[in-house]
Amino acid sequence: MTEQTLSLPPAAVGRTARPRRNAWRAMSWAVFGMGILYFALPLIGMIEFSLRKRRGTYSLDAYTSVLTDPQFQATFAYSVVMSLITIVLGLALVLPTALWVRIRLPRLRPVIEFITLLPLVVPVIVIAFGYLRMFNTSSFLPMTGTVTGTNVLLAFGYATLALPYMYRAIDNGLRTLDVQTLTEAAQILGAGWFTIIFRVMLPNVFTALLSGAFLTFSIVLGEYVFAALLDRPAFGPYMIWTGGNKAYEPAALAVIAFAITWGCMGLIQLAGRLFPHTRAKR
Repeated sequence: MTEQTLSLPPAAVGRTARPRRNAWRAMSWAVFGMGILYFALPLIGMIEFSLRKRRGTYSLDAYTSVLTDPQFQATFAYSVVMSLITIVLGLALVLPTALWVRIRLPRLRPVIEFITLLPLVVPVIVIAFGYLRMFNTSSFLPMTGTVTGTNVLLAFGYATLALPYMYRAIDNGLRTLDVQTLTEAAQILGAGWFTIIFRVMLPNVFTALLSGAFLTFSIVLGEYVFAALLDRPAFGPYMIWTGGNKAYEPAALAVIAFAITWGCMGLIQLAGRLFPHTRAKR
């Protein structure tokens, strides 16, 4: 006897597969909706709580109290300035290093990547105490003896914490380029390393640089340990102090910080659309 195999017509196969696709699609949307609710409900609750400072009605009194507080204005301005300094430090350190490793020392890339990951592995409190131990008033380089020296030390501490994010962002941007060919072409035309870095590579990794810069800005804005141990008037300690002494203002501060973070993300997307030539293609 010969075995006979039964095969369904294509139309029947299509009718069988369609309910499965619809079921998977419905399940995917259900999981997506649960994720949205998981993140959105706490945010909605926090916003609703921040609007209840005036008894019996919703108002912006908590936001007005925060935004008109001279201490908020001073600490926020200080953190913004420190974030800009940190971004410049990170750019000056990471871009030449990542470019040099990719061109001259490709075998050292795993080592450099491991070094840049150390701030994520070592606790921040350990890094901060290490800085204080090395640069206090009794050391060979007493940076904490003056306000300027302490600010410089804080900027270097922020740059250390932001190093993993800045390096990954710039390295991913360089990975989309033919760095070797661009460097050789620029050198043939007589360009030096300064021109290669800031006039050839920097425009091509502009969007990646913005990503690293805004991540650095977010880190500096909310960092507490370094600023508290160095006794600097930064925004992070102000948020902690407000949370321990007031009721509705901390929620308003959290909403403001959340809006600033999402605004930075929106600027990244806007920059990618306004400057499409900076997004190099493989």
